[in-house]
Amino acid sequence: MYDVSTRKRALTLVTQGRSMNSVSKEMGISRAAIRSWQTRIEPLPRMRAQVDPCIRCQRHPGAPEDAEAYSYLLGLYLGDGCISAHLRIGYYLRIACADAWPGLINTCEVAMRAVNPRGTAYRTQAKGYVSVVGYSHHWPCLFPQHGPGKKHERTIALEPWQQAIVDAHPWEFIRGLIHSDGCRITNWTTRLVAGERKRYEYPRYFFTNKSDDIRRLFTGALDLVGVEWTTLARGSDPFNISIARKASVALMDIHVGPKH
Repeated sequence: MYDVSTRKRALTLVTQGRSMNSVSKEMGISRAAIRSWQTRIEPLPRMRAQVDPCIRCQRHPGAPEDAEAYSYLLGLYLGDGCISAHLRIGYYLRIACADAWPGLINTCEVAMRAVNPRGTAYRTQAKGYVSVVGYSHHWPCLFPQHGPGKKHERTIALEPWQQAIVDAHPWEFIRGLIHSDGCRITNWTTRLVAGERKRYEYPRYFFTNKSDDIRRLFTGALDLVGVEWTTLARGSDPFNISIARKASVALMDIHVGPKH
């Protein structure tokens, strides 16, 4: 464990232009620890001076201008997003999107441009997926769920202003969560009809996430729009939310639809 003065000294050396590797060797502190402190300790004066005014940094913050885009991007972020610090430009928001869904990648990029105070976003290709990336000083203001550690290992709760946006635009939030950690599949079963076994197919939506909190946010939005759901356990772990009733699937098809 390191005290605050040690942590701030390490960050000061980095902000003065020293490489993270050299600071790590000089102070005997891992680079991973230094990176984590960049998101957990109040920015140093030099870093604060670079921060532009933010709609969320004011004393009485307002909601993001494009609430629908924000609700969708919030769903994507909770599923497949992460925020990482950069000393010179603030923070990167990354949303991982599988190559198989080019329409999802396009929609994600449009939403990120609409929400990002800088109005920018770009793509980086990795093996099997694309990261849609935007940088800004203010991503932690817009996504206060950001923090050290995995999402399913810490509390995830919406701020009142975020909940108000989700309540006003629940389908966009649901779509973002399905596009990140959900899917629409075709199940099948067999029945005996007049002594003959026949095969029946039916569509179904699934959402899978290890975080109890994120699953509750998803099912809360489903309740808001009248979609019936059930929990399916994998062993003893209730990671899966299923939507299989015909009327509810029809609603999901209208407002969400399969990935493309």
